[in-house]
Amino acid sequence: MAFILGSGSPRRLELLAQIGVVPDAVRAPDIDETPHKAELPRPYCARMAREKVAAVPAEPSDIVLCADTTVALGRRILGKPENEAEAEAFLRLMSGRRHKVITSVAVKSGDRILERDVQSSVKMKSLSEPEIKSYLATGDWQGKAGGYGIQGPAGALIPWISGSFTGIVGLPLAETANLLVASGYPLYGGA
Repeated sequence: MAFILGSGSPRRLELLAQIGVVPDAVRAPDIDETPHKAELPRPYCARMAREKVAAVPAEPSDIVLCADTTVALGRRILGKPENEAEAEAFLRLMSGRRHKVITSVAVKSGDRILERDVQSSVKMKSLSEPEIKSYLATGDWQGKAGGYGIQGPAGALIPWISGSFTGIVGLPLAETANLLVASGYPLYGGA
C-alpha cells in the first residue's frame, strides 16, 4: 500500500506533515478546472476533488488523497487569477465583505471514494489602495484560489474567520485525518 498525494500544492504537503503524514508519492492531476455553466461553488469544488482523485494513477491497494479549494462570493466562483489584473479585481470584490472558502477532500482506496467538504466564512477588511498595491507586489496571489493565501502576507488583510483555518489554507486536517483512517491509512499506528 502506498499513500499518494494528488496535488502540486506545497501547502497541502506541509499541512499533512503537521499530522505526521508523508506521502510515498506526489502526483498532481491534470484536469480541466473550468466550472460548468451556472455551477454553484460547493458542488463545483466537490466535483473538482472527485475528478482529481479519479485522474491520479494508482494501484488498487494505494490510498490517494486529492483536494480542491474554491473561494466563493455569493454564487460566484473566484478561482486562481490568471494575471495580476484579475487578482486585483478579486481583491476589490472581496474588500470589506465576507466570502466563503470551500475545501473538498476526496480519498480513494480501491474502488471506494470517501468525500468531505468544509466551508468557512472569511471577512476581508476594507482595503486601501496602498494595501492592494502592496499585496499584489508580493506575488503571493499567484496560484491561489481567490487570489490570496491566508497563511501568507494576506493574513494581515483578514480580521475574522469562522470555520477551519487549515481548510482555508487548503486541507482541513481534522476531516482529512478522519477520511484517511476510514480508508485504512495507519494514521495513529494502526494497520
